[in-house]
Amino acid sequence: LVVDLAQPLDREVRVDLGGGLMKKTIRAATDLLVFGETWLTGYPAWLDHLPGAALWQQAQTDELFSRMMANALVVPGPDTERFSQLARAGRMHIVLGCTERVDQGPGQGTLYNSLLIFDAEGELVVHHRKLMPTFSEKLLYGLGDGQGLQTVSTPFGKVGGLICWEHWMPLTRQTLHDGGEHIHIALWPAVNDLHQLASRHYAFEGQTYVVAVGQILQVKDLPPGLDLPAELAARPDHYLLNGGSTIIAPDTSYVLAPQYERDELIFHEITDLNATQRGRIRLDVSGHYQRSDVFELKINKWR
Repeated sequence: LVVDLAQPLDREVRVDLGGGLMKKTIRAATDLLVFGETWLTGYPAWLDHLPGAALWQQAQTDELFSRMMANALVVPGPDTERFSQLARAGRMHIVLGCTERVDQGPGQGTLYNSLLIFDAEGELVVHHRKLMPTFSEKLLYGLGDGQGLQTVSTPFGKVGGLICWEHWMPLTRQTLHDGGEHIHIALWPAVNDLHQLASRHYAFEGQTYVVAVGQILQVKDLPPGLDLPAELAARPDHYLLNGGSTIIAPDTSYVLAPQYERDELIFHEITDLNATQRGRIRLDVSGHYQRSDVFELKINKWR
């Protein structure tokens, strides 16, 4: 699990950092590597701490949006190819949260809050755009689509992922439950108490392991020159995002307790994948508890 947030809004630095972290995980024979929500190039937490960020023609917001646009990831592109090569070199799956920029075709000029999954062959097998940007994120990101609502088969089971408040969208959850997840990736800015609740609920509802990843961001990590409130500017070491990355079992117990204020690579091994089957005798929302004779779920997966 990657929680480090050095140099936000600098794609080249972040890609280089990601490459170095991936090489460490290759040496550790990692099967699955997860980068948090918009890890590339950093979650826009400044929206919540910059007074008047949503005001019309707010100069600092305009400038930061311009930097986000310039440093966003184009999919596919040279940067995704680098992640692809490292996934292939390490024979591992990589889940990458990123800010994506569309340069041509439908949606040209739009930013998306996206989740990418590369398989062990280096193929980009899931390209999911967050369906509904949450609250202040609507200033920055476009609305995603259903194409990326899918799971991918791996040697260690089926893997899928959602971003942040998508975990409170019942039909979105059901779509991935129907994909038969064994391991679910939950990307958050930070996995606070409410996000822990949503992640644990998802684990039980889907009878799946949940790998919830939060980021680390201190005041001093924000882009320089912001007109922050004085009480915040005086606390450069204060955590705006304090991590909380965790792994939750299908019975909602913690396999890895939440890791707060821990700015490093976190390694952990899931040893009992059969736990994703045992509890289905009591609850299987895609099987005997679904009642498909009563309910029908239709998904538009166009882009």
